[in-house]
Amino acid sequence: MNTNTILVALGAFLASAVEMVEALTIVLGVGVVRGWRAPLTGAAVAAVTLGALVAILGPALDSIPINALRLVVGALLLTFGLQWLRKAILRSSGFKALHDEDDAFREERERAAGAPHLKKAGLDWYAFTVAFKGVLLEGLEVVFIVVAFGSAQGELGLAILGAVAAFVLVAAAGLLAHKPLSRVPENTIKFAVGLLLTSFGCFWAAEGAGVDWPADEASLVAVIAFFGAVSFVLVRTLRRQRLVSAIAPVDA
Repeated sequence: MNTNTILVALGAFLASAVEMVEALTIVLGVGVVRGWRAPLTGAAVAAVTLGALVAILGPALDSIPINALRLVVGALLLTFGLQWLRKAILRSSGFKALHDEDDAFREERERAAGAPHLKKAGLDWYAFTVAFKGVLLEGLEVVFIVVAFGSAQGELGLAILGAVAAFVLVAAAGLLAHKPLSRVPENTIKFAVGLLLTSFGCFWAAEGAGVDWPADEASLVAVIAFFGAVSFVLVRTLRRQRLVSAIAPVDA
């Protein structure tokens, strides 16, 4: 098992974990107010739908030549990763508020308490649809990352295993705690995922375009280090800029 394979599994695990924490908050927020049968059913249907997408997309991508696949997947991962990285940098520097699972949980409970009760097929339709949409929307990002990572590296099974491990871990923790996992360092995880997505995207897109990386796959570590260093400098610069902006009116 080489470094790239380990990073593929790690990226799939971390991305899945952070998205599942947010999905868990939605399911819990509805379940504690409306009962558990409908939201758990909605979450299960969404999980099956996501699994079907992976089962369909994964084998379909195997028929694409590896260089073309890495070029396309790399470009998409680079675009996607830069968005994650940009938000993580803004949060770390204080220009964007940190995501608060406790606030999200409270808002979800309030919406659930005020929604009308409508039964369809023996289920609370509001609770079912909210849980289904929440898990599906959060999970679609996971599907993209898992399929992209697994297909481009030829390790789809390992990427799926990483995602499943994250799902089981988050679900078990949620069942035991019966509350949002607010102590999970979401921004730190999102920062790490953003670095991995951006680095893999850059690495694979360049390979697909015909670039011959020195030291082959070991160069990926250098790419990660480069983006990490740039991100660190940006965070420090933005923090300093924010501090200067906050002090300036006082001095005036």
